[in-house]
Amino acid sequence: MQRTASISSFFLASLIVLLLVLSSHGAVAASPDPTEQLRPFLDKVTTTLSEPGLKGKSRREQSDKMISVIRERFDFREMSKRVLGQQWRNLADQEQTEFERLFTQLLQYAYVGKIDDYSGQQIQYIQQRVKGERAEVQTLLVDKTKSIPISYIMLLRNDQWMIYDVVVEGVSLIRNYMEQFSEILRKDGYPGLVKQLKDKIAELEKNINKS
Repeated sequence: MQRTASISSFFLASLIVLLLVLSSHGAVAASPDPTEQLRPFLDKVTTTLSEPGLKGKSRREQSDKMISVIRERFDFREMSKRVLGQQWRNLADQEQTEFERLFTQLLQYAYVGKIDDYSGQQIQYIQQRVKGERAEVQTLLVDKTKSIPISYIMLLRNDQWMIYDVVVEGVSLIRNYMEQFSEILRKDGYPGLVKQLKDKIAELEKNINKS
């Protein structure tokens, strides 16, 4: 009887140790929280936008300042891959790198004019959805007169949730560009798309340098 009790105690102790080990491994292996990683990044973006001297700088300086902040949490390579779809897989490594550079420049110059639109709006975090290595964090950009829903679509990269799409009032940034690029690819092929991107970037850059 005593031997049976000792064996039962041994198995019970072993089970407790096993559960503790599994719990410990589970804690280590748990994915980081996307909202908690996004929050300080967006705080940094809004803080930078609120800097007194930012709007007094040239458009070029504003553009360079903001893109340096945005690069911290945006995965421009993933964005480039998604806007090209099948065409991305047909490109050599050097071509992929060139397209990523061009697409990043396009976004940088196209949205620099939006800096003046920021006037202290606050960000509210609504909810998040996580499925494997993908997540969506839903927010509201709120001021005195309106609220704009903005969702950040993210991919887990080495314990970092990186943004690869932004959905504003139901409109996906990536889908919007993907549709535009698909039409150009159909008509003019990839060389035609690259030419149009370079022409547009040159035009935007010229306007930025004037201001």
